[in-house]
Amino acid sequence: MGHPVKIYLAILLLIPFSFTSCEDLDVSGMFRSYDPVNERFEQSMEWNASHPFMEISVPADDYNILSMGDSHVGSTKNLDTFFSDAKTKNSAAVVMVGDLTTGHAEDYEVFQQHVPDPDFLPQFFIVGNHDLYFNGWKQFYSRFGSSTYTFAVKTNVDSDLFICLDTGGGTLGKKQLDWLKDVLKNARPDYRNCIIFTHNNFFRYRHTSSTNPQMEEVRILIDLFTKNNVEMVVMAHDHIHDVQLYGNTTYITMDALKDDLENQGYLQINVKNGRIEYRFINL
Repeated sequence: MGHPVKIYLAILLLIPFSFTSCEDLDVSGMFRSYDPVNERFEQSMEWNASHPFMEISVPADDYNILSMGDSHVGSTKNLDTFFSDAKTKNSAAVVMVGDLTTGHAEDYEVFQQHVPDPDFLPQFFIVGNHDLYFNGWKQFYSRFGSSTYTFAVKTNVDSDLFICLDTGGGTLGKKQLDWLKDVLKNARPDYRNCIIFTHNNFFRYRHTSSTNPQMEEVRILIDLFTKNNVEMVVMAHDHIHDVQLYGNTTYITMDALKDDLENQGYLQINVKNGRIEYRFINL
């Protein structure tokens, strides 16, 4: 199950705060293309205002959702397998948690060409740090819209809440954090389960000079998730799967979907009679 969370938190304390977020860097053409997280959040809220909250209805109290991250398109063999598996498994939805592309417009075009018809497979997208390179946010927003939103799955018994967050630059930012607090306070009590999806993982395996989580924000989020009964947080970014339990919240980091890596795969989330289970699917 990996190392204890406390060890991760101790290690993260050693990371210089000046390098915690790509939002703060201006060292290359890639990083200059970032749009500040508060601006992305405001645009996401504008999108949400004109696109209704999605509630997916399933006929029984058992359903599955597939989630992936770090496809880094490019090549699309694993991406096609992911969508094919979702159809075969009759998934209620798929959630793609960032680094879908390299940020180049041509890679966004390739990725979008391989995405199935949303009328047959509900799909949810979150931006990652690589998606933001080379003015990538404009590409993401024009094609997929919001990167901060909620959706729900309604069964014949109850409903479950899913929250998608933008951590593509390493931080939620104040406006998005305030929005999250409001959702957890006012919407969370109406649902049986709550699962959160985001790109940046809180407990880093691969320490880099960018897109590291801000420690104070991590402390706030862990406390927030514990107090508001968030059952699961699904993350990507490090390309190596890991599971941590803190309080009653399970924190899952997924393998990368990118072709030709040593660890390739996605996550299958199963909800059965209200209980959440998960499987790492290796490709």
